[in-house]
Parts: sequence; C-alpha cells; structure tokens
Amino acid sequence: MAENDWKSRLGVVYSTNPDFGYQAEEGDMTSDTLPTDKQRLIVSIDRKHRAGKQVTLVSGFVGREEDLADLAKILKSKCGVGGTLKDGEVLIQGDFRDRVISILQTLGYKAKRGN
Repeated sequence: MAENDWKSRLGVVYSTNPDFGYQAEEGDMTSDTLPTDKQRLIVSIDRKHRAGKQVTLVSGFVGREEDLADLAKILKSKCGVGGTLKDGEVLIQGDFRDRVISILQTLGYKAKRGN
C-alpha cells in the first residue's frame, strides 16, 4: 500500500521510462537539538493580534519539539506565569524580557534582546 501512495509523489515529474521506480527519500524529519552553548535565542516582546496584551517571545531555537517544550516549561515556571508553544516559538505572558534572558544565560544559552 505504501508503494502506491500518490500523495508522497506530488510534485514529481512523470517519467516515460517503463523501468523507472520512484523511491521516496528516507530521512529523519526531526533534527537533533543543538547544544545549549550553540543556540542563539532572541527574546523580544510582541503585541500584534493580542488586543494590546504583551507577550515575551523566545525564537531561534534549533532542535526537537520536545526539547523546546521542556525549555518553555522551565521558563514559565521560573517566571510564574502562563505561556504556550506556537510555531517553534515560546510565548510567555507579560513583559519578562530581562528575566527570561537571565534565565536562559544561566542555563547556558546565548540569548539577546530583540526589541
């Protein structure tokens, strides 16, 4: 059934060769997480589409979603507020840029203030 899956072949040009056999790329879709000293995180504040409420945005994380979720959990608990994970970015409710930067630097990340 998997060899007849037409959705995996979308965008592939048709071949007139009768012996042609399409082989999908076998690759690991999840990339390994970079070490903390190699990560370059940007901490900024955002108010767009949030009815004027401020959120602290942590972006630039390279790695698995589980590791980013663990980092978000640490940041939320250390700041004592709620937050979420959306589109590979951590959103912390409120303006906690300075506190988040100091927490990230204690954890070994290279963090800088975006705006």
